[in-house]
Parts: sequence; C-alpha cells; structure tokens
Amino acid sequence: MLARRFTIVCLLMSLFGMLFAILVAEAGRPARSWDAANNCRLGCMNHFKR
Repeated sequence: MLARRFTIVCLLMSLFGMLFAILVAEAGRPARSWDAANNCRLGCMNHFKR
C-alpha cells in the first residue's frame, strides 16, 4: 500500500516537474524576432530594384 502511494506521488511530481520545465523554457525563449522579417523585407526590396 505504501509503495503504491509512493509510486503515485512520484508520477505526479514528475508530471509537475515536466510541466514546470516547459513553462520555464517558454519564458526563457525570446519573443518572435520581427526585426529579422523587416530586414528581409528591406533586403528583398533592394533585390527587386535591379
């Protein structure tokens, strides 16, 4: 009985740990780089001016 409860608690804690790791990884990721898209647009405009 004790082993079953320990197993359930360990599984729940590992699930919580994985979800928390996903949240931390998403928070550490920089926002979408719209600057790169703007630089590409300017570069493409220069490309079509031939």
